[in-house]
Amino acid sequence: MTDTSRRTVLAALATAAVSGSLLTGAGASPAYAADDYASNTDLYTRLAGREGLDFARRYKRHETLDSSLGTAPRYPRTTVMALHGGGIEPGTSELCLAIAGYHPATFAVTPAGGPVYDYWMFEGLKSTGNGTMHVTSSHCDDGVALALAAGSLNVLSLHGCQADQAGAPASRPEAVVVGGRNDRFKELLHTALGAAGFQTIDGSDVPDLAGVQPQNIANRTLLGMGGQLEITTELRESMFGTFTRLGRPGSTNEVFDRFVDAARGAVADLEATAGQIIL
Repeated sequence: MTDTSRRTVLAALATAAVSGSLLTGAGASPAYAADDYASNTDLYTRLAGREGLDFARRYKRHETLDSSLGTAPRYPRTTVMALHGGGIEPGTSELCLAIAGYHPATFAVTPAGGPVYDYWMFEGLKSTGNGTMHVTSSHCDDGVALALAAGSLNVLSLHGCQADQAGAPASRPEAVVVGGRNDRFKELLHTALGAAGFQTIDGSDVPDLAGVQPQNIANRTLLGMGGQLEITTELRESMFGTFTRLGRPGSTNEVFDRFVDAARGAVADLEATAGQIIL
Protein backbone atom coordinates (compact mmCIF):
# COMPACT_ATOMS: atom_id res chain seq x y z
CA MET A 1 0.00 0.00 0.00
CA THR A 2 2.95 2.34 0.14
CA ASP A 3 2.42 3.28 -3.49
CA THR A 4 -1.33 3.82 -3.21
CA SER A 5 -2.17 7.21 -4.62
CA ARG A 6 -4.46 9.65 -2.87
CA ARG A 7 -6.55 9.80 -6.04
CA THR A 8 -7.09 6.02 -5.94
CA VAL A 9 -8.11 6.13 -2.30
CA LEU A 10 -10.53 9.01 -2.84
CA ALA A 11 -12.06 7.25 -5.84
CA ALA A 12 -12.55 4.12 -3.77
CA LEU A 13 -14.15 6.18 -1.02
CA ALA A 14 -16.55 7.82 -3.46
CA THR A 15 -17.50 4.42 -4.88
CA ALA A 16 -18.08 3.04 -1.40
CA ALA A 17 -20.23 6.01 -0.50
CA VAL A 18 -22.47 5.40 -3.49
CA SER A 19 -22.64 1.60 -3.38
CA GLY A 20 -23.05 1.56 0.37
CA SER A 21 -25.59 4.38 0.41
CA LEU A 22 -23.42 6.31 2.80
CA LEU A 23 -25.83 9.16 3.25
CA THR A 24 -29.20 7.44 3.15
CA GLY A 25 -28.61 3.82 4.11
CA ALA A 26 -30.82 2.79 1.18
CA GLY A 27 -30.29 -0.63 -0.27
CA ALA A 28 -29.38 -2.30 3.00
CA SER A 29 -30.02 -6.02 3.03
CA PRO A 30 -32.94 -7.34 5.10
CA ALA A 31 -32.36 -7.73 8.83
CA TYR A 32 -31.36 -11.09 10.21
CA ALA A 33 -34.27 -12.98 11.74
CA ALA A 34 -32.97 -12.20 15.24
CA ASP A 35 -33.03 -8.43 14.62
CA ASP A 36 -36.18 -6.40 15.24
CA TYR A 37 -34.82 -3.52 13.14
CA ALA A 38 -33.55 -3.73 9.56
CA SER A 39 -31.03 -0.93 10.09
CA ASN A 40 -30.15 1.95 12.37
CA THR A 41 -32.34 4.21 10.25
CA ASP A 42 -35.25 1.84 10.79
CA LEU A 43 -34.60 1.88 14.54
CA TYR A 44 -34.30 5.68 14.73
CA THR A 45 -37.52 6.05 12.76
CA ARG A 46 -39.57 3.59 14.78
CA LEU A 47 -38.15 4.81 18.10
CA ALA A 48 -38.50 8.50 17.25
CA GLY A 49 -38.44 10.56 20.45
CA ARG A 50 -36.79 7.80 22.50
CA GLU A 51 -33.16 8.89 22.04
CA GLY A 52 -31.72 9.63 25.46
CA LEU A 53 -34.36 7.40 27.04
CA ASP A 54 -34.16 4.02 25.32
CA PHE A 55 -30.93 4.51 23.39
CA ALA A 56 -28.04 6.91 22.88
CA ARG A 57 -25.39 7.68 20.29
CA ARG A 58 -22.01 9.03 21.34
CA TYR A 59 -19.01 9.78 19.19
CA LYS A 60 -15.91 11.90 18.86
CA ARG A 61 -14.21 13.01 15.67
CA HIS A 62 -10.94 14.75 16.40
CA GLU A 63 -10.14 17.97 14.63
CA THR A 64 -7.49 17.80 11.95
CA LEU A 65 -5.84 20.70 10.16
CA ASP A 66 -3.32 21.09 7.39
CA SER A 67 -2.64 24.71 6.44
CA SER A 68 0.72 24.06 4.79
CA LEU A 69 1.11 24.32 1.03
CA GLY A 70 4.01 21.90 1.03
CA THR A 71 2.51 18.90 2.82
CA ALA A 72 -0.46 16.60 2.40
CA PRO A 73 -2.87 16.01 5.27
CA ARG A 74 -2.56 12.68 7.06
CA TYR A 75 -5.56 10.43 6.78
CA PRO A 76 -7.17 9.54 10.12
CA ARG A 77 -5.74 6.18 11.05
CA THR A 78 -8.12 4.37 13.41
CA THR A 79 -11.70 4.61 14.67
CA VAL A 80 -12.93 2.48 17.59
CA MET A 81 -16.58 1.40 17.60
CA ALA A 82 -19.11 -0.27 19.89
CA LEU A 83 -22.24 -0.87 17.84
CA HIS A 84 -24.09 -2.63 20.67
CA GLY A 85 -23.01 -0.77 23.78
CA GLY A 86 -24.80 0.06 26.99
CA GLY A 87 -27.12 -2.75 27.98
CA ILE A 88 -27.07 -4.55 24.63
CA GLU A 89 -23.60 -6.10 24.87
CA PRO A 90 -22.48 -4.79 28.27
CA GLY A 91 -18.91 -3.64 28.69
CA THR A 92 -18.29 -2.76 25.06
CA SER A 93 -18.99 0.97 25.57
CA GLU A 94 -16.40 1.21 28.33
CA LEU A 95 -13.87 -0.73 26.28
CA CYS A 96 -14.52 1.47 23.26
CA LEU A 97 -13.83 4.66 25.21
CA ALA A 98 -10.73 3.27 26.91
CA ILE A 99 -9.19 1.86 23.73
CA ALA A 100 -9.88 5.23 22.08
CA GLY A 101 -7.84 6.79 24.90
CA TYR A 102 -10.53 8.11 27.25
CA HIS A 103 -11.37 7.06 30.80
CA PRO A 104 -14.91 5.62 30.64
CA ALA A 105 -16.02 7.49 33.77
CA THR A 106 -14.28 10.86 33.47
CA PHE A 107 -13.41 11.07 29.75
CA ALA A 108 -9.92 12.18 30.76
CA VAL A 109 -7.25 11.24 28.23
CA THR A 110 -5.83 7.98 29.59
CA PRO A 111 -2.93 7.53 29.75
CA ALA A 112 -2.20 11.24 29.92
CA GLY A 113 -0.50 12.35 26.75
CA GLY A 114 -1.23 9.05 25.03
CA PRO A 115 -2.67 8.73 21.53
CA VAL A 116 -6.42 9.21 21.13
CA TYR A 117 -8.66 7.84 18.38
CA ASP A 118 -12.03 8.70 16.93
CA TYR A 119 -14.88 6.62 18.33
CA TRP A 120 -18.58 5.90 17.82
CA MET A 121 -21.03 4.05 20.06
CA PHE A 122 -24.68 3.05 19.99
CA GLU A 123 -25.95 2.23 23.47
CA GLY A 124 -29.05 0.66 24.97
CA LEU A 125 -30.29 2.61 27.99
CA LYS A 126 -33.35 0.63 29.08
CA SER A 127 -33.41 -1.22 32.40
CA THR A 128 -34.28 -4.44 30.56
CA GLY A 129 -34.83 -5.65 27.03
CA ASN A 130 -31.97 -3.79 25.38
CA GLY A 131 -31.20 -6.74 23.12
CA THR A 132 -34.18 -5.85 20.94
CA MET A 133 -32.21 -2.82 19.71
CA HIS A 134 -29.40 -4.96 18.27
CA VAL A 135 -28.68 -4.07 14.64
CA THR A 136 -26.22 -6.43 13.02
CA SER A 137 -22.93 -4.91 11.91
CA SER A 138 -23.58 -5.35 8.20
CA HIS A 139 -26.77 -3.31 8.50
CA CYS A 140 -25.36 -0.35 10.41
CA ASP A 141 -26.27 2.71 8.35
CA ASP A 142 -25.85 5.46 10.92
CA GLY A 143 -24.50 8.42 8.94
CA VAL A 144 -21.86 9.43 11.48
CA ALA A 145 -20.68 5.85 11.97
CA LEU A 146 -20.37 5.30 8.22
CA ALA A 147 -18.55 8.60 7.72
CA LEU A 148 -16.07 7.80 10.49
CA ALA A 149 -15.39 4.34 9.09
CA ALA A 150 -15.10 5.54 5.49
CA GLY A 151 -12.69 8.29 6.51
CA SER A 152 -10.39 6.01 8.51
CA LEU A 153 -7.74 3.55 7.44
CA ASN A 154 -8.80 1.16 10.21
CA VAL A 155 -11.78 0.36 12.39
CA LEU A 156 -11.63 -1.75 15.54
CA SER A 157 -15.18 -2.88 16.25
CA LEU A 158 -16.01 -4.29 19.69
CA HIS A 159 -18.79 -6.78 20.35
CA GLY A 160 -20.05 -9.16 23.00
CA CYS A 161 -20.87 -12.83 22.54
CA GLN A 162 -21.59 -15.99 24.50
CA ALA A 163 -18.86 -18.51 25.25
CA ASP A 164 -20.62 -21.26 23.30
CA GLN A 165 -20.93 -18.97 20.29
CA ALA A 166 -17.20 -18.34 20.43
CA GLY A 167 -16.35 -22.02 20.77
CA ALA A 168 -14.60 -21.41 24.09
CA PRO A 169 -14.23 -24.48 26.33
CA ALA A 170 -16.58 -24.71 29.29
CA SER A 171 -13.56 -24.90 31.58
CA ARG A 172 -12.29 -21.55 30.27
CA PRO A 173 -15.15 -19.43 28.94
CA GLU A 174 -13.20 -16.14 29.12
CA ALA A 175 -12.20 -15.63 25.49
CA VAL A 176 -12.13 -13.19 22.59
CA VAL A 177 -12.75 -14.00 18.94
CA VAL A 178 -10.45 -12.00 16.67
CA GLY A 179 -11.99 -11.23 13.28
CA GLY A 180 -12.24 -8.74 10.45
CA ARG A 181 -10.82 -8.65 6.93
CA ASN A 182 -7.44 -7.15 7.85
CA ASP A 183 -5.22 -10.19 8.37
CA ARG A 184 -2.30 -8.11 9.62
CA PHE A 185 -4.51 -6.42 12.21
CA LYS A 186 -5.81 -9.83 13.29
CA GLU A 187 -2.27 -11.13 13.70
CA LEU A 188 -1.28 -8.13 15.82
CA LEU A 189 -4.41 -8.43 17.98
CA HIS A 190 -3.83 -12.17 18.51
CA THR A 191 -0.23 -11.52 19.51
CA ALA A 192 -0.90 -8.60 21.83
CA LEU A 193 -3.94 -10.10 23.56
CA GLY A 194 -2.29 -13.51 23.87
CA ALA A 195 0.83 -11.97 25.41
CA ALA A 196 -1.42 -10.19 27.91
CA GLY A 197 -2.81 -13.54 29.05
CA PHE A 198 -6.09 -13.65 27.13
CA GLN A 199 -7.47 -16.65 25.26
CA THR A 200 -7.90 -15.68 21.63
CA ILE A 201 -9.88 -17.61 19.05
CA ASP A 202 -9.45 -16.97 15.34
CA GLY A 203 -12.56 -15.73 13.60
CA SER A 204 -11.82 -18.08 10.71
CA ASP A 205 -12.81 -20.92 13.04
CA VAL A 206 -16.09 -19.23 14.03
CA PRO A 207 -17.76 -18.13 10.78
CA ASP A 208 -20.71 -16.45 12.51
CA LEU A 209 -18.32 -14.17 14.40
CA ALA A 210 -15.63 -13.79 11.74
CA GLY A 211 -16.60 -10.23 10.76
CA VAL A 212 -15.44 -10.66 7.16
CA GLN A 213 -18.49 -9.38 5.28
CA PRO A 214 -17.52 -6.37 3.14
CA GLN A 215 -20.62 -4.52 4.38
CA ASN A 216 -19.65 -5.05 8.03
CA ILE A 217 -18.85 -1.54 9.20
CA ALA A 218 -15.50 -2.76 10.53
CA ASN A 219 -14.48 -3.31 6.90
CA ARG A 220 -16.01 -0.16 5.38
CA THR A 221 -12.77 1.74 5.73
CA LEU A 222 -10.52 3.49 3.24
CA LEU A 223 -8.63 0.21 2.91
CA GLY A 224 -11.75 -1.96 2.72
CA MET A 225 -10.78 -3.99 5.80
CA GLY A 226 -10.63 -3.72 9.56
CA GLY A 227 -10.62 -5.61 12.84
CA GLN A 228 -13.38 -7.00 15.05
CA LEU A 229 -13.30 -8.39 18.58
CA GLU A 230 -16.13 -10.58 19.92
CA ILE A 231 -15.66 -10.80 23.70
CA THR A 232 -17.44 -13.43 25.75
CA THR A 233 -19.75 -12.43 28.59
CA GLU A 234 -17.50 -14.11 31.15
CA LEU A 235 -14.46 -12.13 30.02
CA ARG A 236 -16.39 -8.86 30.00
CA GLU A 237 -17.79 -9.53 33.46
CA SER A 238 -14.28 -10.16 34.78
CA MET A 239 -13.23 -6.63 33.80
CA PHE A 240 -15.50 -4.77 36.22
CA GLY A 241 -16.24 -4.69 39.93
CA THR A 242 -19.88 -3.78 39.27
CA PHE A 243 -21.35 -5.11 36.05
CA THR A 244 -24.21 -2.62 35.61
CA ARG A 245 -24.49 0.24 33.15
CA LEU A 246 -24.04 2.84 35.88
CA GLY A 247 -21.45 0.83 37.81
CA ARG A 248 -19.12 -0.25 35.01
CA PRO A 249 -17.45 3.08 34.10
CA GLY A 250 -16.09 3.58 37.63
CA SER A 251 -15.26 -0.01 38.51
CA THR A 252 -12.81 -1.13 35.84
CA ASN A 253 -10.04 -3.37 37.11
CA GLU A 254 -6.67 -4.86 36.21
CA VAL A 255 -8.18 -7.27 33.66
CA PHE A 256 -9.82 -4.34 31.88
CA ASP A 257 -6.55 -2.40 31.88
CA ARG A 258 -4.60 -5.35 30.46
CA PHE A 259 -7.13 -5.84 27.67
CA VAL A 260 -7.19 -2.15 26.79
CA ASP A 261 -3.40 -1.87 26.81
CA ALA A 262 -3.08 -4.91 24.56
CA ALA A 263 -5.65 -3.62 22.06
CA ARG A 264 -4.04 -0.17 22.00
CA GLY A 265 -0.65 -1.78 21.48
CA ALA A 266 -1.97 -3.71 18.49
CA VAL A 267 -3.44 -0.52 17.02
CA ALA A 268 -0.14 1.31 17.49
CA ASP A 269 1.77 -1.53 15.83
CA LEU A 270 -0.67 -1.57 12.92
CA GLU A 271 -0.41 2.17 12.39
CA ALA A 272 3.38 1.84 12.23
CA THR A 273 3.29 -0.58 9.28
CA ALA A 274 4.04 0.41 5.69
CA GLY A 275 0.48 -0.30 4.59
CA GLN A 276 -0.70 2.64 6.66
CA ILE A 277 1.13 5.18 4.51
CA ILE A 278 -1.16 6.77 1.94
CA LEU A 279 0.61 9.16 -0.45
